[in-house]
Amino acid sequence: MRPVNNTDTRWMLSAPTRIETEKIGATLQTSRNILRGDYTEIIGESSQILKVLTEIEQVANTNATVLIYGETGTGKELIARALHKNSNRSEKAMVAINCAALPENLIESELFGHERGAFTDAKSQRIGRFEQAQNSTLFLDEIGALPLSLQPKFLRTLQEREIERIGGTKSIPINFRLVAATNRNLQKDVENGTFRDDLYYRLKVIYIHLPPLRERKKDIHSLAKHFLLKYSQEPERPKHKIAPQTLVLLHN
Repeated sequence: MRPVNNTDTRWMLSAPTRIETEKIGATLQTSRNILRGDYTEIIGESSQILKVLTEIEQVANTNATVLIYGETGTGKELIARALHKNSNRSEKAMVAINCAALPENLIESELFGHERGAFTDAKSQRIGRFEQAQNSTLFLDEIGALPLSLQPKFLRTLQEREIERIGGTKSIPINFRLVAATNRNLQKDVENGTFRDDLYYRLKVIYIHLPPLRERKKDIHSLAKHFLLKYSQEPERPKHKIAPQTLVLLHN
């Protein structure tokens, strides 16, 4: 792509008409009318995105565990939120945690909680994410970063639907729906011995593949117009539209 110079910017941005603005909203809805759920956070009209939305619609109101695979930045948490929003658990907030963002020595306490005095710094009882997700959805991003040493306990929780806090002696029943996401090839991790195969298949009850934007270029148009309209609504911001020439540059 060649650099954009000052002359180029004269045709890149110009004020949209009211009719053009209305058409943008209509275009985003036309091919999604067959869907009954609320997917307003997910922008796109490509066949790949419509396939993903259809898969969400089919399983959202079930308790089936879902594994979402997609590269970084593809919007895996948006898919998890859509699953939760269109489920019978939507009255409670979804509980989310990024497994890769926590050090290995803290993730067990974060997930399962602990009792007071369970270890040196445990000065009070802590309720873990599983308990916080009671009657709701637990979203675990970067599930591939879950330490191998913790995976047996995690697997047992999925099987038995109960947890035991660190330092505790009582099993606590948990009613939750698990949605996990990863940008890693977990099948290869299983082959390499860094991820348990029984846990992998327990997670992959429903598998949703979220393709990157380069594989669904039709969505570039919808996304560009969505963000332009969104930020044009800020106070004292001029109203703009995207010229066809600019869309060509974005597609290339």
